[in-house]
Amino acid sequence: MTEPPEAPTAEQPDPGAPAGPPGEADGRKRGPGSAFAARAAAAVPRSVTGRATLAGVLVSALLILAIVSGSRLLRNFDSALLPYAVATVFLAFGVAYRYTVWISAPGARRLFTQGRRSLFSAENFRKAPTALPKMIATYLGFQKFLGARSHARWVAHQLIFWGCILASLITFPLTWGWFTFTSDSGSGPGYEMRIWGFKILGFDSLNIIGWLMFHGLDIAAVLVIPGASYFLWRRMKDRGAITGQRFAYDMVPLLALIVISVTGLLLTFSSLFLRGGGYEFLAILHMVSVVFTLIYIPFGKFFHIVQRPAAVGMQLFKYTGRQDDEVFACRRCEEPIDTGPYVENLRGTMRDLGLGFDAWAEYCPRCKRVLRGSAYLSQVKKGFK
Repeated sequence: MTEPPEAPTAEQPDPGAPAGPPGEADGRKRGPGSAFAARAAAAVPRSVTGRATLAGVLVSALLILAIVSGSRLLRNFDSALLPYAVATVFLAFGVAYRYTVWISAPGARRLFTQGRRSLFSAENFRKAPTALPKMIATYLGFQKFLGARSHARWVAHQLIFWGCILASLITFPLTWGWFTFTSDSGSGPGYEMRIWGFKILGFDSLNIIGWLMFHGLDIAAVLVIPGASYFLWRRMKDRGAITGQRFAYDMVPLLALIVISVTGLLLTFSSLFLRGGGYEFLAILHMVSVVFTLIYIPFGKFFHIVQRPAAVGMQLFKYTGRQDDEVFACRRCEEPIDTGPYVENLRGTMRDLGLGFDAWAEYCPRCKRVLRGSAYLSQVKKGFK
């Protein structure tokens, strides 16, 4: 099908027509109603800020209550870890605040809503009961989509991901006083691991299980350092990465991960081989780097860690559409674009934003470029003598 697209209608604007600002695509001026809508839109950020602040306060308060109750009214809370605990409270506030702002945007709100419906849909579970766990494992856990870009980048990302997961599973419960390790004799080698005051298991600190218990953070650091170093090297050598990178957004997170991991390993080295030499300085440096990183997470590149689980629902939304053979074909070349529900969701987002380009979602990327070139030749270049 090589014929030009049909004549423009109310649903399909002319691709060759010049696009004006939202609300003026049809050549009419804004009326009083449009002015009122503009004022209402300008007031939205203030209401979003209020909701985001409330969400942040509630989540922070819940975390504080969880810390107090989980540590048995602070009896198991280590005061030396107070800066880390305070940083996690700020982290909870920042994550809740920015997440609320993020899903308040029309595009993110639509995707989030559709993903949530797909996750909790009984019909989807009936049709594809293994789809959700498979996507959690491949898309969220092993991130196989990164392997298509570069195997080296996939391996480095996996090292960082699993290293950070391991460190988080150890650090947060210890910081909050949820995990405790006690010795019957006061000096070991027998220890008990307790969660919320309840004994989970006993172990000997001199065997392999005990070594893994006390060196879990060292293992996490060994995983993170090569992964972060690879991405840091790539940021300094790859021309494509250098072109669009920003120091605070792209370099600082990698440097922070390396500093945290190196100082953590040096703490172990100091205690084992230097008889504690320089331990206090290293402990302060390690604490500062961890606190800075925790506070940075909601407002920097690390925020995609929080966003990624929401993408699983969207992937399930697209997967169920393909299972139902709801693939949408390009209006010009009839090549498949994506699932029909996804394209309609995209058109709805454009309408919510008042962009006036929702009909363009029905064309594949190649046909969009062809139509844009044709519009340039017919509408712009013909004006030159």
